[in-house]
Amino acid sequence: MLLTDLQTIFERDPAARNWLEVLFCYPGLQALVFHRLAHWLYKIGIPFIPRLISHLSRFLTGIEIHPGALIGQGVFIDHGMGVVIGETAIVGDYALIYQGVTLGGTGKESGKRHPTLGSHVVVGAGAKVLGNIQIGDRVRIGAGSVVLRDVPSNTTVVGIPGRVTRQNNLNSNVLDHDKVRDVEAEVIRALFERVKSLEKQFEQLEQSSLSPTELGDELTDNPKSKNSDGMIEDFLDGAGI
Repeated sequence: MLLTDLQTIFERDPAARNWLEVLFCYPGLQALVFHRLAHWLYKIGIPFIPRLISHLSRFLTGIEIHPGALIGQGVFIDHGMGVVIGETAIVGDYALIYQGVTLGGTGKESGKRHPTLGSHVVVGAGAKVLGNIQIGDRVRIGAGSVVLRDVPSNTTVVGIPGRVTRQNNLNSNVLDHDKVRDVEAEVIRALFERVKSLEKQFEQLEQSSLSPTELGDELTDNPKSKNSDGMIEDFLDGAGI
């Protein structure tokens, strides 16, 4: 599993130059090594020691992973400072987690109370994934997002609260953060265009003999208005999350 983790780092980080540098200078890898030892001791019922290992790992790497969390193979925690992964969290194979990410709970629930991430998931810097929710395979979560509900596979999620902005991630590069849509800006633009359209309609009403009802019908029949209606409704409804 360590070899798989090392190989993943070389595949995903262009700054990785040699094995020695990765082993001694990558806190994400070091935190995973500590965690795999702590998790093994945790599973066989050893008290205190797993939590102590986790605490020492946090002190040395800045990454806090509870010994009870289940971490798959090929997981890459890039930079990693401030990452927190809760006790019942599950992280699928080949997930990519950036600094400041929290996989946490929403209260004092008992049992499974932390998120489950599928395989090949990317969680951007500062994102918060909270509660016992399911994140599907190949999901991309934008930096700074707060995800509180289940997310289907092959989608991109951004915003507070997180909303689906893309329905197919199969052909996208996991590192293309610049291609994540700003859905809030798009909705604001749609509302702005709608206000301008309404102003234009009222100007026409003042200058013509059309009734308000006829102008309203004209606005309703406008394809651009219908498209913006759908976008705004999707945004307000959480876009299917």
